[in-house]
Amino acid sequence: MSEFLFQLALTFDATLRVATPLILAGMAGIFSERSGVIDIGLEGKILAGAFSAAAVAHLTGSPWIGLLAAIATSMLLALLHGFACITARGNQVISGLAINILASALTVTVGIALFRRGGGTPSLAPDERLPAIDLPFADALSGVPLIGALYSEILSGHRILVYVALLAVPLTAWLLYRTRFGLRLRAVGESPEAVDSAGVSVHLMRYKAVLLAGVFTGVAGAYLSIAHGGEFGREMSAGKGYIALAAVIFGKWRPVPTLFACLLFGFLGAAADRLQGRELPLIGAAPTDLMIALPYILTVVLLAGFIGKATPPRDIGEPYPKSK
Repeated sequence: MSEFLFQLALTFDATLRVATPLILAGMAGIFSERSGVIDIGLEGKILAGAFSAAAVAHLTGSPWIGLLAAIATSMLLALLHGFACITARGNQVISGLAINILASALTVTVGIALFRRGGGTPSLAPDERLPAIDLPFADALSGVPLIGALYSEILSGHRILVYVALLAVPLTAWLLYRTRFGLRLRAVGESPEAVDSAGVSVHLMRYKAVLLAGVFTGVAGAYLSIAHGGEFGREMSAGKGYIALAAVIFGKWRPVPTLFACLLFGFLGAAADRLQGRELPLIGAAPTDLMIALPYILTVVLLAGFIGKATPPRDIGEPYPKSK
């Protein structure tokens, strides 16, 4: 394999790792927003999940219990968001921002109280992190040109949650488009009056959607701290919830286009990491700050209207009173 192809394979390999929390959070955003509930709080739920996963994995010695703790924590925040938006009929954007602020403050406060490390957790031992998975026949196929490199170097050897994220996309598509639950969920976001007339509880459907979003964001947070990373650090979600929300809009609230948007953001993040300080033709040394900011700049550009017309669910952001 030439040096260029080797570097390209490494970049694609890193793309999967960087895109994993975005994919999971993107699927979470789709469930919530297709039901009509805006979910700005993806960021806070990822952050709280990351802290819970690392803290519980360190205290119990089990990454699987840490993963469950992350899911439970994110579901609790999702339930809080659901109560504010669905039952209390509050402003959904403000509720999401409050979730983000609450998660940022709580992780630091509890982290300092438990570990005295400035809001972070101690580094996790290898058996406190989720394992990496070697796909079947990866070694045997490594010598096959192109396909072997793609399979053994890019797809195999990732932490288990990378594959969970990739499976979450067809699962989301199946739930949304092939099940009665998905049909009702989409109808709740488009025409809650019709769903209510059919005797289906709009509130219950929206609660189910935000709780599903909590599950996915919890897994995304656990990936950051006990799979991709080996500890929790302050604000380690670093805007991934907002980028995932941009990917949902970019993907027009559909699972597969959202996956490609997340992979695009992941590729830019991976490429930025690999290009920092390298000599580029006609440019010279790649500016480190510009490389770090590249995914966020793309987010702003896309949201500024360069993605074409993106039509959200008709009733998104609108509370639904039973008496409506």
